[in-house]
Amino acid sequence: MSDKNQFTFRIEGMTCDGCARHVTEAIRGVDGVEGAQVPGWQSGKAVVLALDRVSDADLVKAVRGSGYNAVLEARRPVEGERRVPERPKADYDLMILGGGSAAFAAAIKGAELGAKVAIVEQGTIGGTCVNIGCVPSKTLIKAAELCFKSAYPRFEGLTACPPPSDWQRVVGQKNELVAALREGKYVHVMELYPNISLIKGRALLTGKRSIAVDGKAYAPGKILVATGSSPWAPPIPGLKETGFLDSTDALDLPALPKSMIVIGGGAIGLELAQLFNRFGVKVTALEVLPHIAPAEEPEIGEALARYLREERMTVHSGVKIHKVAKSNGEYNVGCEIDGRRETVTAEQLLVATGRRPNTAGLGLEAAGIATGRKGEIVVDKTLCTANEDIYAAGDCIGDPMLVYVSAYGGGLAAENALTSAGRVFDLFALPRVTFTDPQIASVGHTEAQAREAGIKAKTATLSLKDVPRALAARDTRGLIKLVADAETDRLVGAHVLAAEGGEVIQEATLALRFGLKVADMVQTFHPYLTMAEGLKLAALTFNKEVAKLSCCAT
Repeated sequence: MSDKNQFTFRIEGMTCDGCARHVTEAIRGVDGVEGAQVPGWQSGKAVVLALDRVSDADLVKAVRGSGYNAVLEARRPVEGERRVPERPKADYDLMILGGGSAAFAAAIKGAELGAKVAIVEQGTIGGTCVNIGCVPSKTLIKAAELCFKSAYPRFEGLTACPPPSDWQRVVGQKNELVAALREGKYVHVMELYPNISLIKGRALLTGKRSIAVDGKAYAPGKILVATGSSPWAPPIPGLKETGFLDSTDALDLPALPKSMIVIGGGAIGLELAQLFNRFGVKVTALEVLPHIAPAEEPEIGEALARYLREERMTVHSGVKIHKVAKSNGEYNVGCEIDGRRETVTAEQLLVATGRRPNTAGLGLEAAGIATGRKGEIVVDKTLCTANEDIYAAGDCIGDPMLVYVSAYGGGLAAENALTSAGRVFDLFALPRVTFTDPQIASVGHTEAQAREAGIKAKTATLSLKDVPRALAARDTRGLIKLVADAETDRLVGAHVLAAEGGEVIQEATLALRFGLKVADMVQTFHPYLTMAEGLKLAALTFNKEVAKLSCCAT
């Protein structure tokens, strides 16, 4: 029988982040409470882990004492039936190397199965996304968007606002959000699972099923490697000697430079290049492949380059970079642009050319684990390595390096490791978003990929000038391209360049996931004056000229 319970309360009266903190502190002050989490005041919830002697009345009283009201919604024992095999000689059922999204998803899944789990992390809990990736970058991107659009409104008659002058406060607010999410979504989450332990230190695989953490030996039942990735820079002559910014450094600059060169025209490079450009930095973006956003349809890369140039950013693709030097406090990048040798000069240099798995120095060879060309851990379809006792998930197994893929993989790998469930790591119909403005959102095959896969592809491309929502918003930048199987009419790819692209792509994701046809999209109701209606209009474009239709016509 469990000696601990997890309570879920509805909290009434919270109106701000301070309220959430007051409620959390009040609950943690109750003797016997081992953990409490209020996942944002907007949620109106509190989750509490407490010893069996703590009653819901005790917790309600504490909340009321802080000026709010609590209503019990659920109470359950936290240590339910164990659903994993007993491993009497193991230190832990599962030891996880890493403390990011894949690691936490794995730990939570293990805890839910009744396993004894340990997370081993030598650095900051939370991993790339919450600390130095998605959360801080998208926060600054939104700030830059608001700054830019207030200074350059698309509606006539509006007052233009000057850009904000306090960059350090913008960065500070970003850091406050990062700290709050790290605490709320990682540190305090562990408090709610008594069978998850955190071991601080550097882990080293020392054999088939053994680990040393700062020299202390452990023999767990199973091991999961989820060590993430780090920014990578190509071997450009002079780059190492001059030094440069990576994506982590760029998000914490103490002051905005006057000018910046960004090497890399993929998702990270484009997001950060536009961010700094919109904050008044003179940005030059350099991409070695034929067009920026090289993973996307060429039409999308070409259109986005045009829009970025309209914002006075310099964008070059098909560039050959020869060397990097520094003189008089400025970076000089020697390169070949459109067949001409040029030197691009700026105050700062940002290299955003992708990431590589964090797998060096882990003792993979001693554990019998194979790696690929970029250092990624080689796994099978169940995320098991060449060693049957060790699994891997997240960025350390290579692309796609997306936080939601890491979380999915972590949970799946833990279940497979602990229960031999044999679940397959399936990335079919995986959407991706680049948070430029307009956003790039894609799922499934590009036209070229469809043909390479042997599909007789048909395509339809719709300009946002034909989407009523874009017209009403005074922002017709962008396009929607659909790829379908000409023989079956089944949708096999969708590619969106639009202000709300990331929100729009989910419908297409479901269409691919469940094998829907173009006709299904056409025959489905779409609300008028939404960007999602653009998908229906793009589907209509396979057989009709949308410009010749009335509003809402099919």
